[in-house]
Amino acid sequence: MAGNNTKVSRKKQRKRKAVVIALEILILLILLAVCFVWQKVGKIKFEKSMTDSEAGINSDIGESTLLAMGGYTNIALFGLDNRGSNNYDSGNSDVIMIASINNETHEVKLVSVYRDTYLKIGDDSYNKANSAYGKGGAVQAVQMINTNLDLNITEYVCVDWNALVETIDALGGVDIEITEQEVKYINYYLWEIDKTTGLTTPEVEEAGLAHLDGTQATAYARIRYTSGDDFKRASRQRIVLQAMLEKAREADLATLSKICDTVFDDISTTLSLKEMLSLLKALPDYSLASTSGFPYDVSIYKENKKEYVVAVELEDNVAELHEYLFNETDYVPSATVQNISSTIVDKTGVKEGSAIYNTDAYNETVGVDGTSDLK
Repeated sequence: MAGNNTKVSRKKQRKRKAVVIALEILILLILLAVCFVWQKVGKIKFEKSMTDSEAGINSDIGESTLLAMGGYTNIALFGLDNRGSNNYDSGNSDVIMIASINNETHEVKLVSVYRDTYLKIGDDSYNKANSAYGKGGAVQAVQMINTNLDLNITEYVCVDWNALVETIDALGGVDIEITEQEVKYINYYLWEIDKTTGLTTPEVEEAGLAHLDGTQATAYARIRYTSGDDFKRASRQRIVLQAMLEKAREADLATLSKICDTVFDDISTTLSLKEMLSLLKALPDYSLASTSGFPYDVSIYKENKKEYVVAVELEDNVAELHEYLFNETDYVPSATVQNISSTIVDKTGVKEGSAIYNTDAYNETVGVDGTSDLK
């Protein structure tokens, strides 16, 4: 009997020892990750965090809405079309996305704000959404999003063409299904991107499932002169981002280190080191749940030879956005948004009953690897 007790005791000791070793390894890995990030973040251009007032968060948003949004981390993502590198003070933001992370489930939703959307961009000025960045940088662009959409964003991340090209190349490229028409436009855009990055990129030779390098994938994300116009271009941008996320999940430490070395100096953000580490810690649990474009119901308005995307009743579209992101049913937009909505009707004539351009086919891109799946 004593022999059996001794065996059980030894098993327990070995088990406890194994647990201790496992915990030591886990702690070591966490410390290595922290040191790894700390070493790389010195390259990032950190910007001062914004207060609610500086971020343009509407003061008349209801308490229940603020409480609902408090369960999410909302970050603005800007891709700049400034024909240069590391210039984050000017240029239009041709990519405007909202990343909304459910803090409890770690589900992520991505929303593209169409760059040509007619919105209030500051003071009493109304113009295309992407011009807000050109007028006042990332701060004014964040203000534009919050003021028009009743959101609470105080954090942003900005990248340029160079960052996108370098990241995709470091990941080893991405696989995207492309059409014959898209091949033509990819090859058309290559020279302009190469002029900015200093690279020399071969043309894409044929349609179908293609392995695209950084320049080719960036060119794909710029295409807007096909059916679907800018609505489908926003879809392409999300398709590229999805492909990048999939490759990043599979990447080893050496690849991630290479990305940090080459790309971190191409990023401007208000996220602090602590916030980045918090996001990094939960990274394995994140899942891309859904994507969409905004506005949902749109019409086209022309003025002075310019075309604008106009939300058919902005306040209705904002209510739908809050239901999509935060499960707020029957959301009533703030008086600020209602006033902006009325002003847009007065300025453009676009109102309930106006001709609607159907964008439904371009909204959901999760599980899609090319626009051929978008009807």
